Amino acid sequence: MNEQSSPQNARPAAPPVRFDTKIAVLLREDLEPWQRLNVTAFLVSGLGTVLPEVIGESYEDADQVPYLPMFRQPVLVFEGTKETLTAAHARTLSRALPRAVFTSDLFTTGNDHDNRAAVRSVRTTELDLVGLAVHGPRNAVDKVLKGARMHP
Repeated sequence: MNEQSSPQNARPAAPPVRFDTKIAVLLREDLEPWQRLNVTAFLVSGLGTVLPEVIGESYEDADQVPYLPMFRQPVLVFEGTKETLTAAHARTLSRALPRAVFTSDLFTTGNDHDNRAAVRSVRTTELDLVGLAVHGPRNAVDKVLKGARMHP
């Protein structure tokens, strides 16, 4: 063991942090594994752009190589039926929580411009949602996710 990694030089473990907000992703249960990963990545990318408070500080390794900052809190991933997703979307809208959506149409587009056009062409209540990301107070997000279950 080198001096940098010796237990004597290790920082004491910080107490666990309980955040007063929650970042959650709800995925439709019938997605393929690659779709689940892709949809999750796209959805959470939107939250950090408009909610800078959810982003932590940049990282740096022991050799002082810098890395991009990430969310400062965990992202919880849930799954549910199409009906669960539709209900969660409606609850998100009624609570005016920050949200991102991914519709089934986005699997057929190949660029950001066409993605936005695909969502814009469908009325809110007719969106074929396959994913939803939401951020807000813990209790509000819990209510939005009613009926969903943690992703296995």
